[in-house]
Amino acid sequence: PGGAPGAPGAVPDPPLSFPAEKHLVLLRDGRTLIGYLRSIDQFANLVLHQTVERIHVGKKYGDIPRGIFVVRGENVVLLGEIDLEKESDTPLQQVSIEEILEEQRVEQQAKQESEKLKVQALKERGLSVPRADTLDEY
Repeated sequence: PGGAPGAPGAVPDPPLSFPAEKHLVLLRDGRTLIGYLRSIDQFANLVLHQTVERIHVGKKYGDIPRGIFVVRGENVVLLGEIDLEKESDTPLQQVSIEEILEEQRVEQQAKQESEKLKVQALKERGLSVPRADTLDEY
C-alpha cells in the first residue's frame, strides 16, 4: 500500500519481529532456562531474550531473571516450545527466589550426606567407589 520502496510517500516495511514463542531449554549441567528464542544456528547456539532460570525443588519452583542469554549449542540437551495457554496449568507452587535457593541448598546438603553414608557403607564392606570428580576425565 505504500508504493514502490524509496518512492516519495512510501511507507517503510515494519521491522522484522519474532513471534512471541516462549521456549524451555534444558542445559547439560541440569539448569533450566525459559525465554523467548531470538536466534538459533546450525550448531544449536541459542540467543534467548527475557530469560529466567527456573529452579525446581519438590513441588516448588522459583525463577531467577537472567535477561539476554547466549547458550553454546554443545550445552543444549533439550529445546522445546512452551504452550502459553497451558503454562499456568501446573501443580507446582511458585515461591520467592530466596526461598527456592534455600530449598535447593537444603536438598543438595541432604544429597551430600546421603552420598557420604553410601561411601562409608561400601568402605565398611571392603569396596571402593571412584570419586565423582574423576568420572568425567577422558
